[in-house]
Amino acid sequence: MFVLMPLVGMTQTFKVLTPYGRASFRGLSAPSASVVWVSGTGLIGRSVDGGSSWRWASVPGFERRDFRDIYAYDSLTAMVMAVDTPAVLLRTGDGGAHWTEVFRDATPGMFLDAMDFLGAKGIVVGDPVGGRFYLAMTQDSGRSWLPFSDGIRPVADSGEGCFASSGTNIRLLLQDGLPYAFVSGGPVSRLFTGSAAVTLPLLNGAVSTGANSIGISGAHWIVVGGDFAHDSVSRGNCLISSDGGVHWRAPASGPLGYRSCVVHLSGASWLCCGTSGVDVSTDDGDHWRSLSRESYHVAVSSGGVVYLAGAHGRVARLERGR
Repeated sequence: MFVLMPLVGMTQTFKVLTPYGRASFRGLSAPSASVVWVSGTGLIGRSVDGGSSWRWASVPGFERRDFRDIYAYDSLTAMVMAVDTPAVLLRTGDGGAHWTEVFRDATPGMFLDAMDFLGAKGIVVGDPVGGRFYLAMTQDSGRSWLPFSDGIRPVADSGEGCFASSGTNIRLLLQDGLPYAFVSGGPVSRLFTGSAAVTLPLLNGAVSTGANSIGISGAHWIVVGGDFAHDSVSRGNCLISSDGGVHWRAPASGPLGYRSCVVHLSGASWLCCGTSGVDVSTDDGDHWRSLSRESYHVAVSSGGVVYLAGAHGRVARLERGR
């Protein structure tokens, strides 16, 4: 199915790829324009031809696990995250034919939320355990993981946590003295950069409210979220920072509802998506325009192509051209 949509002088071709039953996809990774991986409950998919054809598989012994995030280095090597107790990370080096367990933590209350990688280094964040957010890091492309010690894990407020909604609520920075940035929600919504925390003026106060995703392009940062229990509410769902997360402001015209993922496309162009639709901005997030009212949990941009994934086995490709 093709839908042509004009956007500021550009043609948008939005192609919905073959659905896969009732699967819900929240994990999505595209190491190139033609290679894309998705993950959901007990299911992992891989395409090497831009989504025209797929290889689908369940991991033996993990058929009922919820794979909320996936990261692919290339067409053969990938990491996938199973969120709930016991928290598990799996790695493949043969295109998903075989998976090796590289991390497991059965501590009561363990719930992983998202991963991010820069080269051989990677980080995973989880909900608070013992009053502190869970963090672990890899230095060898995910083959082994080392949990952060209690003394350097950020302290969480009562009821505060992260959302495993799109695998994009943490970014590995390793620059300017900031090791990472992640966002939280619940009674309070905050941005954490190492030991520092900044309160974010988003919708908050309920278990369904707060920040879900952070996108970073240099010093320009955008956070999206809102209230997933009331996903058509358009206030308190987006913030912009032009100084690397120090100061934040609301956009002049925000996205149309709760958004679980935000991704930088190129230049001043950004895209965000959630259960109530997809929006785009061409002015660094100050004004957003609705692109679709279809539900998507997650989006990634690679090689000029944007992939989106969500409920009902839906994976889509948004192609941009003159």
